[in-house]
Amino acid sequence: MTTVRLRNGVIAGSVAAVMMLAGAAITAAQAKTVKIELVAKEVTVPLDNQGNTVAAWTFNGQVPGPIIRATEGDTIEFTLKNDAANKKSHSIDMHSARSDVLTDFASIKPGETKTFSYVPEHPGVFFYHCGSDPMIQHIARGMFGVVIIDPKDPNAMPKADREYVLIEHQIFENPEDVDSMMANKWKRNAFNAVPFQYDPVHDEHATQTLEAKPGERVRIYMVNAGPNEFSGFHPIAGIWDRIYPSGNPKNVMVGMQNYTLAPGDAATFDLISPKEGAYALVNHSMRAALTGGIAILMISDKADPSMGRGDKILVR
Repeated sequence: MTTVRLRNGVIAGSVAAVMMLAGAAITAAQAKTVKIELVAKEVTVPLDNQGNTVAAWTFNGQVPGPIIRATEGDTIEFTLKNDAANKKSHSIDMHSARSDVLTDFASIKPGETKTFSYVPEHPGVFFYHCGSDPMIQHIARGMFGVVIIDPKDPNAMPKADREYVLIEHQIFENPEDVDSMMANKWKRNAFNAVPFQYDPVHDEHATQTLEAKPGERVRIYMVNAGPNEFSGFHPIAGIWDRIYPSGNPKNVMVGMQNYTLAPGDAATFDLISPKEGAYALVNHSMRAALTGGIAILMISDKADPSMGRGDKILVR
């Protein structure tokens, strides 16, 4: 059994000790148990690149919540705790699981805990979020994250040189105004909680971009958290080398300019640049892009070797 640890927003089990043959069925000796614990916390989080904050509902006190990562065929033992200091009931809706919505996904009150287990039978990238009523408010206020289930066959996809997680979502001015959420009255869009977080071109207060070197395969795990808008994900000045709907290696698409993700959907996108320069990763809905849904990927021979690797997959 493997006990996981949380480091800078990434939850993952240890690498299996036994090498897997390409295409071979996973065995009990190769599979592992990944223990995951999320704590629902009602806290204040950053709202923009200038240091303003907003009251949010979160997993582990951060938006997005921690990355959960395991391998196809592992057993995920999941625990959700609702902090006793909270005022609201919270829950989990795990898109990578086949479970019982009335028990495993049911809400728990402040101070309560629940645990359930499941085996992810499909590799890919999946959405997780709070499903408590009203679900639209729990998602809009920050209770969402990503699950990456790596394929059991290590050769199922080309090896990525760098990986990044982007979760797109809309931000509502008043987090208490459910009617505005239902009417889709949002003013700002964001990747990973902060509009233009990775775009110093459109926000002079932004301090970071995504980075890679020419010729590297950059893999983007993209989740559309919504709660309402579709996303047409496009790399300005580039073409997606590969797209894997739901992140499943069997769903490969080649040479794509744009791919549409519905709210609650996810996909894996591979990009390779032959030369130095910049890409703007955008929702090609211009309202979404120009209100915060742009991330700059800088391609340079001097790219930081730590970016897109280890703890810097989800850049904060």
